[in-house]
Amino acid sequence: MPGKMVILPGEPNDQNRDYLPEAIKGSKMVVNENGNNSQVYPERLQEFHGDVVGDGLEDTWYEYVPASYDPAKKTPLVFSMHGGLMTGWGQCIYTGWTLVADREGFILVFPSAHARRFWQVECEPERKEELTTPNASGFWMNPFPDDIRENHDANLVLALIQRMKDRYHIDESRIYMQGMSMGNAMTAMMAKHYAHLFAGMAGSGGTSRKAQFFHPDGTVTHRSLPVAAWQTRLELDGPPPFSDESFEDAVVHNRRYWLTVNGCEELPRIKIVGEKNLAYYRGRQADYVFCDVKNRDHGQTLDDAEFVWDYLFSGAKRLPDGRIEMTEPAEPFTPNAFSAALADKHANAWLNGEIEPLAGPAFYWQKLKYHGLNGGEIVRGRYLMAPVSFLAKAAGASLNEWDQGASAEMALPGGVTAQFARGSIGAVVSNHLFAMDCEAVERDGALYLPAAWFFRMVLGRQVSECGGVLYAADCYGELSMHMARLLRDLLA
Repeated sequence: MPGKMVILPGEPNDQNRDYLPEAIKGSKMVVNENGNNSQVYPERLQEFHGDVVGDGLEDTWYEYVPASYDPAKKTPLVFSMHGGLMTGWGQCIYTGWTLVADREGFILVFPSAHARRFWQVECEPERKEELTTPNASGFWMNPFPDDIRENHDANLVLALIQRMKDRYHIDESRIYMQGMSMGNAMTAMMAKHYAHLFAGMAGSGGTSRKAQFFHPDGTVTHRSLPVAAWQTRLELDGPPPFSDESFEDAVVHNRRYWLTVNGCEELPRIKIVGEKNLAYYRGRQADYVFCDVKNRDHGQTLDDAEFVWDYLFSGAKRLPDGRIEMTEPAEPFTPNAFSAALADKHANAWLNGEIEPLAGPAFYWQKLKYHGLNGGEIVRGRYLMAPVSFLAKAAGASLNEWDQGASAEMALPGGVTAQFARGSIGAVVSNHLFAMDCEAVERDGALYLPAAWFFRMVLGRQVSECGGVLYAADCYGELSMHMARLLRDLLA
C-alpha cells in the first residue's frame, strides 16, 4: 500500500553561507541556494557508529526506515552517497530520498566517508602521486589503494549491505546506489567492481575522467556485470577535477561508457519536460538513462531521487543468474508524444523517435535591416530554417510544390491549409495572411521556412533552442546543452 509523501515546513536560513551548516542537524532549519533546497531533518533518520568493516576503524552511517516497513515482506534497499566535504545526514536532507521512501516503502542508508569527508575513490595509478598531493587550493584526494579489496570505503559499503540484510528483511535482488559529486565517483567505482551486488546505480554531478572509464585501446575498464544505470548532469557544471578535457567531452565519455557496458544500440526515447532533459536507452544487458538539467550547476535537484526511482530503479531487479531484469517501473517512461529536432548544418532531423533525412541541411538565416543605414545592416533575428517537406511530414500534411520548388502548399489534418513562396515573409494559412519570423528561402530546389515559427504558430508546439539545435514538443520544455550535443551526435 503506497504511503503518503509529506513535505514539512521548515525555518529558512537565507543568511547561511556555510557549505553544510551543522546547525541543520536535528533542527527544522532549511537552506535554499541555487536550486539546492534542503528538507527538514527527518525524525526517523537514525545515526549509527561502529567498526562494521572489522579493521579497527570506526565509521558513521545513517539509516532511514519508513513507518510502512513490514518485517514480513522483502524490502528494497537504497544507498545514497554524499559529495565531498559533506556527510551522510547532509546527503539525506539535500535529496528527496526519504520522501520517496515514505511513499514506496524502501529502506535507506546514508554512509559518511571515513576520512576528511572525502570518499576513497580510485584513479589512474600513474596519477596517484599528483592527486594525493595538496594543490594550490588545498584540495587533494585521500590516498587510495591499488587493490579495491583494500579500499576501506568500498569495504564499508559491503559491510553495511550485510548489516542491513541481518537487521531487516532486505530483497537482495533490489539493492541500489545513488551518489552526488564525489558520491557519484564512489558510485561509479562500486559499479565498476561490485555491480553484481546491485540492480541499479545512479549519480548526479561529478563526471569522471575518460581514463577512469576507458583503457588506452578504447575498451571499457568495467570489471563486474552490467547494471541499470542513470547519470544526471547539470548543464552549468564543470569538468572532472584534475582533468584537461572539456566538460562537454567528459559528459560524452561518461555516457558512452554505460552505452557500451549495457549494450545500448537502439535510438533513445527522449523526454524534455520543464528543465529536465531525459534520454532513455534500452540495452541488451541493462537499461541506461541520461538526464541533463537546464540552467543548473554542480549538485543535485531535490527531485532527482523521484526521477531515478520512478523511471529506473523501481523496474530493475538482479536475478539469481546475474542478469538484470527490467520490469514495469513505478512510472513508465513515456517520451514526448510529439518531438522534432533540427541541428544547424545537419542533413538529418529527429521526428517522433526516428531519424528523418532532410531534402537539404538545416541552416541559420538572418533577418536583416538595411534601409537607411547607408549600405550597412543590422541583424534583427537569426532563425533555423527547415525544408518545407520535413515540416509537412512533421505536421502529417500532404504537400504540393510548384514553380520548381519556389512555391508550396500544405493540406493539414482538420482542413487547415498553409501556402508559402520563396522570398516572402508572408504565409497564407486557411486563406488568412500571417507574417513569419523571416522570409522563405529556396536552396537547391527546396523551399525552407523558419522552423520555430512553423512549429509554434501552425502546429501549436513548444519550442526551445540550444547549441545550434532546435527541439519542438507537445509540452513545455527547455533544451539543455548536453541534450543538444546528444541530438547533434544522433543526427550526424
